[in-house]
Amino acid sequence: MNKVLVSLLLTLGITGMAHAAGDPEAGQSKAAVCGACHGADGNSPAPNFPKLAGLGERYLLKQLQDIKAGSAPGAPEGVGRKVLEMTGMLDPFSDEDLADLAAYFASQKMTIGMADPALVARGEELYRGGKLDLGMPACTGCHAPDGVGNPQAAFPHLGGQHAQYIAKQLTDFREGDRTNDGDAAIMRSIAAKLSNRDIEALASYIQGLH
Repeated sequence: MNKVLVSLLLTLGITGMAHAAGDPEAGQSKAAVCGACHGADGNSPAPNFPKLAGLGERYLLKQLQDIKAGSAPGAPEGVGRKVLEMTGMLDPFSDEDLADLAAYFASQKMTIGMADPALVARGEELYRGGKLDLGMPACTGCHAPDGVGNPQAAFPHLGGQHAQYIAKQLTDFREGDRTNDGDAAIMRSIAAKLSNRDIEALASYIQGLH
C-alpha cells in the first residue's frame, strides 16, 4: 500500500475519532442551563450572548472544549479560550456531554437579524471582496457567500449572528484577546487589517446575511 493512501487512511481515522458524533436528543436535555443566556433553541435574545443554533457541530465542540480548558482554575495564558461569563459553567460536563450539546445546538436553525441599511454597502464589500490591497481575503472563502460556513472544516455559520457579538469577537481577535484560532492565526491576521468602522459595517452585514 503506497504511503499516500496510508496517510489518507490514517487521517480519516484520526478525524473520525476526533469527531465522534454527539447525540442531539441527549444534548437537548443537558442544555437547560445554557438556555438562560443562549436561548432554549440556541437563538440568544441578548446581543452580547452568541446564537449557538446551527453554528456547526465541529466548531461548537471545539469552542466548548476550549472554553472549558481556558476557564479551568490556574489555566495559563494561551490555553483554551477565556470567556468570563462562562467561568465554571462547563466544569460539570464530560467530553460526551460537550459532544451532545454541540450536536443539539448544531441541529437547530439560526434566526436572521437585520442589517443597518447605511452599513450594508461597506459590509458587503468587505465580506465578499476582503481588502486585497492589504492581503485580507474575502470572508466568503471560509464562511460561504450566504454565511452558512463550512461545518466539515469547522468554519462557523455566521449569517444571522448578533452584530454586537461579531464586533466583539473581531475586536478581540485584532487585539490579541482571543487566540484560539489555531497556529495559523487566520482570524487574528484578518482582524488586524480591520478598522473600527470596518468591524461595525461587517458585523451589521453579517447580522442580516442569509
